[in-house]
Amino acid sequence: MQFIITINGKETLVDEHPETALLDVLRRQNIYSVRCGCETANCGFCTVWLDGKPVLSCSVPVFRADRHEVTTVEGVRDEAESFVELLAKEGADQCGYCAPGLIMTVLALKRSGLPRDDESIRHYLNGNLCRCSGYESQMRAIRQFLKD
Repeated sequence: MQFIITINGKETLVDEHPETALLDVLRRQNIYSVRCGCETANCGFCTVWLDGKPVLSCSVPVFRADRHEVTTVEGVRDEAESFVELLAKEGADQCGYCAPGLIMTVLALKRSGLPRDDESIRHYLNGNLCRCSGYESQMRAIRQFLKD
């Protein structure tokens, strides 16, 4: 079936089985920041925005994205830059495999207007795994980013 998805502001026609994971569709569109780390919707590596809300693209069938807007880290590059710099400054960038999903989630939190205390941040980021850090360096970067 054919679906029209606006990906990072560009209307894109894709021909896919309706149940194909959005993650796979995006990768076929040469968007490699969207990554699979668990295949069980538990790691957050594949986080993208669907109409501005963070979703796990591995668990969203492409038919649900038809005629909707999908944003990946490539689509918010300028907005993400200051957060990426803070991650590096705090030593939270290690291997970087989890970074795109974390970035998308943190940017969504900043836009959400939700509370920004540590408990709220941890709750919002629940499911964003990092296998390199102990999360403290990420939390320092997130706290600083959300203050600005």
